[in-house]
Amino acid sequence: MAYLDRLAACNNADMTRYKPLYGRGARIGWVHEENLDLLSRFPDVFSVAERRVDLSLTLYDYDTATAALDGALRQLAADGHIRAWRGERYAVAARFGAEPLMGIERAACALLGIRSWGIHVNGYVRREDGLHLWIAERAHDKPTYPGQLDNTVAGGQPEGMGLFDNLVKECAEEASIGPDLARRAVPVGAVCYRHEAADGLKPDEMFLYDLELPADFTPVPDDGEVEAFHLMPAAQVMEIVRDTDRFKFNCAAVLIHFFIRHGLLDPDAEPDYAALCAGLNQGTLLGP
Repeated sequence: MAYLDRLAACNNADMTRYKPLYGRGARIGWVHEENLDLLSRFPDVFSVAERRVDLSLTLYDYDTATAALDGALRQLAADGHIRAWRGERYAVAARFGAEPLMGIERAACALLGIRSWGIHVNGYVRREDGLHLWIAERAHDKPTYPGQLDNTVAGGQPEGMGLFDNLVKECAEEASIGPDLARRAVPVGAVCYRHEAADGLKPDEMFLYDLELPADFTPVPDDGEVEAFHLMPAAQVMEIVRDTDRFKFNCAAVLIHFFIRHGLLDPDAEPDYAALCAGLNQGTLLGP
């Protein structure tokens, strides 16, 4: 196995099987051909044609589009087509920071292939023998990717909240990292991918942060989403990422980004170095 396999897992979608979804004058998502009949059940919301899907032209502003979409998606959830309804609204926008065209339930984004945003934080410690990373083990009863390994802190981006405010919130909830310490996090880039999962397409963009933690600090799970934290030498984390699929798919990409930035991957020794650098934002090639 190789690091490049981890990026291939992130970008595993066969886009020839998806139809673009348009709404309010913009392309907002992608619908798998197997789900077109589901949307056809709601002709007042979706217009399904041979080459594309459109939201009804009557959904002309944020409020009407959000309300109509929510009604259809709640029915699909009641029928078992959307699982783990969160009651958390995400913004639907052409790009991050743009005016939202509408809001959507977080759990429904993948069904419609709508881009989500989020934050991922790599908490690390400097020791005499090199860098160590705090690795989260996801709760084994978590509805998504139970028991897999994760970055120190990660979370989706709710509508109406700034990235850094979300980071501070997630640090407290997931790892008991107080606001003063969380605010030391440094923005270091982003990864973007197109991942096909059981619930649909995830054409997502994750904003990345590094947080150097004191040697005597231990993160503690607080909200039940993390089973435990493990402090691992960077070399051990690199082996796990390279040789196994124990990390949640996008967390492996976030760690590869960390390895490159901190000089842990040597372009003379890693034959896929250039491909890894390019592949971390492969999902931007086809737009939102």
